[in-house]
Amino acid sequence: MFRLPFLEDTTPPPFYLPQLSETERVQLDKWFIGHRSQAYYLKRFGEFDKVGKLHARWNWSAFLTTFGWLMYRKRYLDCMVYCIAGWSFIKLNIVIILAICEFLFIGKLPDAHQMYVRVAIGGAVWLFWAGMVARWADAYYYRMARREIADAVAFYPSDKDAQKGHLIKHGQTSLFGMAGAFGIFGVLLAIIVVQFVPMIAIRQEKQVIFESYQSVTAIQKRIALIYEKTGQCPTNLPVTIDNQKVSMQVVDRLDYANTDCAVVATVSGAMYPVRYLNGRTLTIYHVQGEQAMWRCQTSLNKEQTPKRCI
Repeated sequence: MFRLPFLEDTTPPPFYLPQLSETERVQLDKWFIGHRSQAYYLKRFGEFDKVGKLHARWNWSAFLTTFGWLMYRKRYLDCMVYCIAGWSFIKLNIVIILAICEFLFIGKLPDAHQMYVRVAIGGAVWLFWAGMVARWADAYYYRMARREIADAVAFYPSDKDAQKGHLIKHGQTSLFGMAGAFGIFGVLLAIIVVQFVPMIAIRQEKQVIFESYQSVTAIQKRIALIYEKTGQCPTNLPVTIDNQKVSMQVVDRLDYANTDCAVVATVSGAMYPVRYLNGRTLTIYHVQGEQAMWRCQTSLNKEQTPKRCI
């Protein structure tokens, strides 16, 4: 069974003090755990004591917010190690697995699906390691408790107040740690929103606009051929495209242009972070009175407008 490498699978568990009575052990555990989730951890500690070794148990707090859980439980140094070594190890795993998957099958998938598959694989690797941490978090916390209790008993063998003070200082919970975790999370989230989301948005914006322009241009060429042959705008011609991000319509008049035939493309399926493009239009219209004159007009701003429409 996979387990965290620093958790010794020995009998009795590490730092276990057999000379302590059950009452003394529970009291020391209470001082270390504190009031928050005391019943939960006392139950887990009792299970480990009964079995005589560490084993896997699920901890939702460690799974959902490992960083915050460690900070809240005053495991500051361990939290730093987890962030530096643990996250680096997880990211290395993601890079290696993605490289293998790219070679095996991702490159063979349609372009539209490749990014989603990469994100899914990266998320799956991250969830796997988050699950490993969650399974052994209680065993880890038990080991920390037994280590601090062993230190307290060794430093103050007959002074209960000093033992209590030591365990309160090195155990229990920290609102400062929890606030720090939320603060760091907020800073990281802000960096992602301010720095990385715009980069992704610019790339997706260009892709949506390019695909929209390509689609409306392809339809306009079909309309132009029919118009030249019949002299009429085929407004009843069904317009269907594979690109569901754009809705197309053929009309014989526009309020903002002198035309008798036009193709209007409206962005309607753009997702976050480019939802602001929904409702923007790109129109290629025939100039009334000119035999083969087609012009382009759009509600996009100057920077977004395709060069051929400027």
